Amino acid sequence: MSAANAIIIGTSVRHNRFPQAERRPPADTARLQARTSIPRRIPHEFYPTPPEAVRALLSIESFDGPIWEPACGEGAIATELTAAGYSVVSTDLYDYGFGLAGIDFLAQATQRARHIVTNPPYGHGLADDFIVKALKLTRQTGGKVAFLLNLASLCHPSHTALWKRNPPARIYSIDGVMCWPTQGYGPAPKVSTQRYCWVVWTPEHQGAPHFGWLSAGDFR
Repeated sequence: MSAANAIIIGTSVRHNRFPQAERRPPADTARLQARTSIPRRIPHEFYPTPPEAVRALLSIESFDGPIWEPACGEGAIATELTAAGYSVVSTDLYDYGFGLAGIDFLAQATQRARHIVTNPPYGHGLADDFIVKALKLTRQTGGKVAFLLNLASLCHPSHTALWKRNPPARIYSIDGVMCWPTQGYGPAPKVSTQRYCWVVWTPEHQGAPHFGWLSAGDFR
């Protein structure tokens, strides 16, 4: 007799491994739900940074003065920086109910704080534009720039020239980070898995960058 079936008074009964309340939708239905409920790109490139990623950065980097977070979103990075004792200027092009909205970072001519720390928008070359703008602005103040970036950007052909022109002082790969707006879109789909690194530029740096490793799990 098959383990999957039992004969009871002449009736074949199949035992379901999942209780009725936990029954999974058919694969085709699940795929349809994924396609219709989650856009290919989140509007405005809003992928908030988990707090443990910021704590990991602060475990190996310090900042001697106020910090500008120019893509603050709902305040994920700024909140952790403030909790660590830093004075933070928070702005964003869009209004997420935190910081000063309507500020286009790429259009700014003057620096709003000594340092810049952010997780920039990635689509359409925006991350590269943010890097160039941040480095230009911090030349006015002699401050640091720290960006959370997709690890793949370090070896993408379209970015190589940028890295060669603007070599960072330090790069830290960081595991266990998921940047995803769970409040609006629920758990992140598996296809959204990315690998991240903190990239730090300092005004006095010359030569090749130092490379290190961080684990977000150490700071949850």
